[in-house]
Amino acid sequence: MTSIYKSTEPSVSTFNTPSYNPQLVEGVNSVLIIGSGGLSIGQAGEFDYSGSQAIKALKEAEKKTILINPNIATNQTSHSLADKIYYLPVTPEYITYIIERERPDAILLTFGGQTGLNCGVALDKNGTLKKYNVKVLGTPIQTLITSEDRDLFAQALKEINIPIAESIACETIDQALDAAEQVKYPVIVRSAYALGGLGSGFANNAEEMKQLASQSLSLAPQILVEKSLKGWKEVEYEVVRDRVGNCITVCNMENFDPLGIHTGDSMVFAPSQTLSDEEYHMLRSAAIKIIRHLGVIGECNVQYALQPNGLDYCVIEVNARLSRSSALASKATGYPLAYTAAKIALGYTLPELPNPITKTTVANFEPSLDYIVAKIPKWDLSKFQYVDRSIGSSMKSVGEVMAIGRNYEEAFQKALRQVDPSLLGFQGSNEFGDKLDEALSVPTDRRVLAIGQALIHENYTVEKVHDLTKIDKWFLHKCMNIVKMYKELEQVEKLNDLTQDILQRAKKVGFSDKQIASSIKDPNVNEFDVRKLRKSFGIIPFVKRIDTLAAEFPATTNYLYTTYNATKSDVEFDEHGMLVLGSGVYRIGSSVEFDWCAVNTAKTLRNEGKKTIMINYNPETVSTDFDEVDRLYFEELSYERVMDIYELESSEGCIISVGGQLPQNIALTLFNNGCNILGTSPIDIDRAEDRHKFSSILDSIEVGQPDWSELSSVEEANVFAAKVGFPVLIRPSYVLSGAAMSVVNNEEELKNKLTLASDVSPDHPVVMSKFIEGAQEIDVDAVAYKGHVLIHAISEHVENAGVHSGDASLILPPQTLSDKVKADLKEIADKVAVAWKITGPFNMQIIKDGDKPLKVIECNIRASRSFPFVSKVLGTNFIEIAVKAFLGGDKVPKPVDLMLGKKYDYVATKVPQFSFTRLAGADPFLGVEMASTGEVASFGKDLLESYWAAIQSTMNFHVPLPDCGILLGGDLSKDYLGQVAAILAPLKYKLYVTNEAAQKYILQHIGETAGSIVKIIEFPKNDKRKLRELFQKYDIKAVFNLASKRAENTDDVDYVMRRNAIDFAIPLFNEPQTALLFAKALNAKLAEKMKILESKEVIIPSEVRSWEEFVGFRPM
Repeated sequence: MTSIYKSTEPSVSTFNTPSYNPQLVEGVNSVLIIGSGGLSIGQAGEFDYSGSQAIKALKEAEKKTILINPNIATNQTSHSLADKIYYLPVTPEYITYIIERERPDAILLTFGGQTGLNCGVALDKNGTLKKYNVKVLGTPIQTLITSEDRDLFAQALKEINIPIAESIACETIDQALDAAEQVKYPVIVRSAYALGGLGSGFANNAEEMKQLASQSLSLAPQILVEKSLKGWKEVEYEVVRDRVGNCITVCNMENFDPLGIHTGDSMVFAPSQTLSDEEYHMLRSAAIKIIRHLGVIGECNVQYALQPNGLDYCVIEVNARLSRSSALASKATGYPLAYTAAKIALGYTLPELPNPITKTTVANFEPSLDYIVAKIPKWDLSKFQYVDRSIGSSMKSVGEVMAIGRNYEEAFQKALRQVDPSLLGFQGSNEFGDKLDEALSVPTDRRVLAIGQALIHENYTVEKVHDLTKIDKWFLHKCMNIVKMYKELEQVEKLNDLTQDILQRAKKVGFSDKQIASSIKDPNVNEFDVRKLRKSFGIIPFVKRIDTLAAEFPATTNYLYTTYNATKSDVEFDEHGMLVLGSGVYRIGSSVEFDWCAVNTAKTLRNEGKKTIMINYNPETVSTDFDEVDRLYFEELSYERVMDIYELESSEGCIISVGGQLPQNIALTLFNNGCNILGTSPIDIDRAEDRHKFSSILDSIEVGQPDWSELSSVEEANVFAAKVGFPVLIRPSYVLSGAAMSVVNNEEELKNKLTLASDVSPDHPVVMSKFIEGAQEIDVDAVAYKGHVLIHAISEHVENAGVHSGDASLILPPQTLSDKVKADLKEIADKVAVAWKITGPFNMQIIKDGDKPLKVIECNIRASRSFPFVSKVLGTNFIEIAVKAFLGGDKVPKPVDLMLGKKYDYVATKVPQFSFTRLAGADPFLGVEMASTGEVASFGKDLLESYWAAIQSTMNFHVPLPDCGILLGGDLSKDYLGQVAAILAPLKYKLYVTNEAAQKYILQHIGETAGSIVKIIEFPKNDKRKLRELFQKYDIKAVFNLASKRAENTDDVDYVMRRNAIDFAIPLFNEPQTALLFAKALNAKLAEKMKILESKEVIIPSEVRSWEEFVGFRPM
């Protein structure tokens, strides 16, 4: 295979010498970058970060960048980065259209996760790259294929005598069962070409094997059966290689959890803590040998299994692309892997690049760290019904945190609090009862609490916990240091008995003020008392710089963390910058859209001449990239830490309304303790967050809302429900993404639900309101200044009210609202802005029930998750306007109305991205609790065209083509399903149902027209294998299941239908309005799609236009 790189001779041209003369790839002026699409489990914000860095590197090299990424919430999809942006499906089909239009010279495949890599392999295979003469920059395609195809990979490693777990590739269930006999149980099954261990799992016997293999084969054509090495250590190395063979290992990391848990679901420490020098160098040498042999050009990560008490090891896998671990490694070391990989892809060698941290030395170095980094995953499994909570070889976490400390205890406790602010640090939980041993030996998302319970409260020894968990004793002994500190604090009677010595030692092992307050005997001591005492002793944290050269060279980064294990700070506090609080960990309800808000806040502040300070601890984000702000603190977003930094920096002010709910929750405490909060006063924010105050103010300004009442007992609730009639909605105050909100249909449910909600907020009574069925929901995003609206956007939901706004499909500009309704909405926004004295961003959700007056159901006085969407669709940066409102005076722009009397010749639709595939058993039914992990959006000339492109942009969505089968089911008492069937029948699909009642109902709706036969199929509810055969036999390529409520149990036929559509990777429509919209889009676009697919020439469909072409100018 001929290389696009001319020379493989080592280069002597370093960037700071006269001989500097990099030999770059010739003939590359424009580069197409493949983004990763919507955020999903296994493929999240880390690719926004790595893609953004790649674009920065290409811009520096003066290359034109073309980006395809339908994830409108990301930072990379902004013109301040990419030159041209297409919000279209990341599929080989759509990438081909863009190549045909743009004729790029080269393509980058390794910055878009598994999605980007798979597309690249497909485009190479079908000859597209060759046809258009597009060069693949960086790691060659053949290397990507070798690293993804297990057989080729095993063969390549054998050639250089590197041990690999023995694996057998299988394409049928029988082959898989034979392979398992050959390798011997227990075995692990993985899918080739899958991300984050999708479709993988462990089997201990033939029965488990059968179940697992049938499911895995539905997700990938080939599965691998290999010997399980559960209990071995798992270690990872991030390696960089350039075209002439210079190699460095940038970071090595060790998993706290032994092998058997996917690395994305493991707690990870960097650098590794328990390896001997011999083990470390053995694995480092192997990593370099592997990537030289495979011919990687750029960045890659190598995962190892290491025998716990010997030198035996084997390679688990090699990702020849930027991964989740690369983002973590970049943030852990300060070495910008993605940026360097993009430069290497252009042909630069490592000595030719400056080390961006010191600016004076070269990039050809291996960082050495004088601190420890902890990464802990964030799971959101409690949001799903019937979900399997165990964690194993298939990833389930939705995000991760990273903490930096000068010792293990400090980093570990910081990270635990970052994952969940309700945790004090390393602690127990009494939820396990007498099942504690099981909770230790079977890993779940709660295992770390079980370890805490065992060591702190149940007096388990380190040996016993090690036997049950196989976690290295070194980690457990370190946890015991925290336990000893607890025991010491528990002896302290009252606040005045806390000596300077014990306080200092507690802070050094990562104890928070709140944790210390709750550990001593006096129940009346709170964190403010401890803080006051601590400061009186002069115990305050020091600020250290991330220094990757262990202080051998002066580091110039502004990349900081706080610690009590130091004697002086590394920085002067003379900038008095503006604090911006980031969004913290990605979870359901708070994701990359808030990162976009934080980054744009910092950009605007810098443009206005302000110094900026960012506090955030999420390694996947662009906001934690060291060149986005003047000072970056990789720190907790707790009251204690934010106030520490605010006081140290003598900060000018603090912005709390662009990071989602987390900063909002500490706003009032910060304000009450003297922090200068920019924008709307936290007292007014509290009047919107507290449901009771909120509802009373709406009444006083005569803005409609559903009937409501505040209740503190089940009796009161029953009386209210009887008055307004079921269904009713119950909700606690201060929630993010509808946590603990639920719709209740009868008295029995009400009693059950109220006991749940009172656990959620013991200090707050519950607010109950009438739930309006079948109404339309509308989102209003706006920015105000001193109570006057400066700008607003009105988006309409496709789904009826009752589906959480984060799971709803949004349409902008609105397509069905009259000018009168738009004017009424603006009037409500004006009244709300005045009543809450709003300065800055706010968002409202409003219900429109026929022609009745509009009713407000929610108001958040902060940026919402739709801010990037409305900013990009309307071409006006709402965050920029909000920041100018914060700064006030002559900075504040004049009000504009982008909604009334303005004509748009395009529509954009934002569609949720779900990750149900990853959450075994979870019921994919939508309600008031948010379930989506991300979003995608596309533009079109009308609603159908934009929805058509947007729905195809969700992961692995395949348009069902006639004459395939479509399975129909759900609620037969309403007309929705029949209306869908009536649109599908003339398109020549075969329609299937599971019972006679459904058959009769469908025939009534489609009429007995010729050929429209609706067949009943036998539906084996609990046999996965038979179900799979059934889907194959009838060629079922889509499922429409419009059930009216959640399943009572897992035998419910609608649940089985929905769940299997997910498990077999088939499009599922489970909500009436989106089902109808998709059917209409099929009707409008199918003929064109068929024509394009059958054509020899490339025909470009009408939705393939760049963002700039749709909007008519270059926004942002």
